Amino acid sequence: MKHISVLKDEALSYLNIKPDGIYVDCTLGGGGHAEAILSRLTSGKLIAFDQDPYAVERANARLQEHADKLIVIEENFVHLKEALEARSIGPVDGILYDLGVSSFHFDDPERGFSYNHDAPLDMRMDTRASLTAKELVNTLDAHALKTMFYRYAEERFAGPIAKAIVTRRQSQPIETTFELVEVIKSALPMKVLSQKGHPAKRVFQALRIAVNDELRVFEESLKQALACVGSGGRIVVISFHSLEDRIAKHVFRDATTIDHPPGLVTMPEGEAPFELLTRKVVRPSEDEVDANPRASSAKLRAVKKR
Repeated sequence: MKHISVLKDEALSYLNIKPDGIYVDCTLGGGGHAEAILSRLTSGKLIAFDQDPYAVERANARLQEHADKLIVIEENFVHLKEALEARSIGPVDGILYDLGVSSFHFDDPERGFSYNHDAPLDMRMDTRASLTAKELVNTLDAHALKTMFYRYAEERFAGPIAKAIVTRRQSQPIETTFELVEVIKSALPMKVLSQKGHPAKRVFQALRIAVNDELRVFEESLKQALACVGSGGRIVVISFHSLEDRIAKHVFRDATTIDHPPGLVTMPEGEAPFELLTRKVVRPSEDEVDANPRASSAKLRAVKKR
């Protein structure tokens, strides 16, 4: 399935692309947002991050005609500030995060992201990393598994699923996606199994987040981004679940408000360094969701440096 970029027009609008500007795409992925930004640049540059060698290879092929305006950094975006400084890049005019998993990750069975394909339990965004979903499933104790499933995916049956995993692996390791799906289903009541949606969705989400340490690296990177944009620069975040959105909301709130200590009679002078551009989250239109159901959970937030 072809990867379709979500909220592309809205993201470009909030980035306010200048033809000679310097922009950063922290999540190159399928290259859709990058292509849209590059097509609006003349003498400007786009710096794109992605830790997945396969994604970089695909994106480079797609963006070949814009190669003179594109710099690809094959690293996790947690190294944003350090990588830009090492290349004497900055301050930049805009930074974009599209936190959705690229369609080709789900659609490539060998990557082990999908509960719809039987494959080794992997889920690494960076295939050079050592930690896999298989290791977590087969080594964490029941309490750690339960905590992970609930914290990262709000799985209501985290406890029974964790116990079922531990029981199953006592007789044999859980090595593939379908083996894990089977164990998850065995722990759920029939009324849940008969509901719409795949019963393994939340557990797979939690494992993917844990394997790639997604929440910690996103928060660290987003805080770095605040220091990387120049005056008038924009930061845009497209998130796909509540934990990511909460991080963006809190980091942006802190950057756009001035701390007022309790008991202080007078208001602090000056203004916050950033201005909030999205008072409410921006969501995809009904037409976009109809055309791309994966867009349904997307939320966009944006700030501008004063």
